[in-house]
Amino acid sequence: MDESGDNGRPQPGAGGTGPGAGPEKGKPRRPADPGGGLLMGRPFGVPVYVAPSWFVVAALITWVFGGQLDRVLPELGALRYLVALFFAIAFYASVLVHELAHTVAALRYKLPVRRIQLQFFGGVSEIEKETETPGREFILAFVGPLLSLVLGGVFYLAMEFVEPGTVPGVLLAGLMISNLIVAAFNLLPGLPLDGGRMLRAVVWKITGKPMSGTVAAAWVGRGLAVAVLIGLPLLTHTGAFGDSSRDIGGVETVTDALLAAILAGIIWTGAGNSLRMARLREHLPDLRARTLTRRAVPVESATPLSEALRRANEAGARALVVVDGQGSPKGVVREAAIVGVPEHRRPWVAVGSLAQDLTEGMRVPAELAGEALLDRLKASPATEYLVVEETGQIYGVLSTADVERAFVRAMARPGA
Repeated sequence: MDESGDNGRPQPGAGGTGPGAGPEKGKPRRPADPGGGLLMGRPFGVPVYVAPSWFVVAALITWVFGGQLDRVLPELGALRYLVALFFAIAFYASVLVHELAHTVAALRYKLPVRRIQLQFFGGVSEIEKETETPGREFILAFVGPLLSLVLGGVFYLAMEFVEPGTVPGVLLAGLMISNLIVAAFNLLPGLPLDGGRMLRAVVWKITGKPMSGTVAAAWVGRGLAVAVLIGLPLLTHTGAFGDSSRDIGGVETVTDALLAAILAGIIWTGAGNSLRMARLREHLPDLRARTLTRRAVPVESATPLSEALRRANEAGARALVVVDGQGSPKGVVREAAIVGVPEHRRPWVAVGSLAQDLTEGMRVPAELAGEALLDRLKASPATEYLVVEETGQIYGVLSTADVERAFVRAMARPGA
């Protein structure tokens, strides 16, 4: 199952757009590697991970396909499981090609891709920004199923050059069918599937409102989840997928119901996440550095903490900025460090010992807002940032905690 899209963004305090922990004092830090399992490579500069859940699915595919091979090619004996394992790996290689299609299209449109992850029900391409037009959204979603259809055709043509009933013939037939299933499933018109993103693009084009497209595609996705939960077990018992003689009360029934429940849960959750992310993005312009910034007072490094806090209280400020003798900012006093100093020791502790040295990335223009602000914070993770005017004058201090609270308020607002 494919869930390509911007589902990795934004998440305050995590690996998305929210700022993380502060860097080592005085040293800028690269954004953390997104992680997500075993790193397999970086095609086009995008890390590809295999999640631990993939190994469970690979073992399941090996067991099921190995059993089918025993009926088709009984002469293989125990080697059938080695062939089945090769099929599992080749199938997920096809899924990777599907995800790379999304990735190449995203990079073509200058959209950053955080990572590709192969997991339980397929793959996820985490595209960090939304497309600017519904046409690009449609193309970005469609290229994945298109590549799966192309792969199905390639495997079909390759079957013409091998003998049916042989190991190559069975493998090629299995890969052809599996890629066609992947393409057909992902074309279903509900989020988080590719077909849902295509439906979103169509509604967006008609209404001129991306949010309307997201709402429509997400609710269709929830309807698909219910249909999968109820319909998949019924289809298997009516013989739509082959054997109609299975006992409804047997182990197969429990397996089918469990598989349907897991798949329906993933679709339902993905649709809900799409709604929440769209609602948050709708309110992103409200996140402005100027409105979130705490008023700050400048103090020199040797100033006792108790005196610095007294000045801040008199000025109605909630932050301290360390400056040199000429008034140029050199560091931001960390709130957590202040809290950690007992009140009786504050007259003896210099504010400079509690400050985080400023790096260039920690200087945030007061006019930054929305995704531009979030991208700036993500590029230089810290706990506090110095907010400055265009002239370089100190405006105040922006705290990570305040940004995260703004995220929570944005998520709580109605609009989906």
